[in-house]
Amino acid sequence: MNALFVTLYVFGADLKDRFSKEDRGATAVEYGLLVGLIAVVIIVAVTALGGKLTTLFTSITSSI
Repeated sequence: MNALFVTLYVFGADLKDRFSKEDRGATAVEYGLLVGLIAVVIIVAVTALGGKLTTLFTSITSSI
C-alpha cells in the first residue's frame, strides 16, 4: 500500500515539475479558460436574443 502512495506522489511531483517548467501547460490552461469564456458568452447571447432571432428568421422565411 505504501508503494502505491509513493508511486502516486512521485507521479504527481513529476507532473507538477513538467507543467511548472514549461509554458506549454500554462498556455493550454489559458486556452481552455478562453474557450470556456467564449462558450459562456455565446450561451448568454443566444438566451438573451433567442426570441428576437426566431422572429427575425421567421420574417426572413416568410419574405422569401
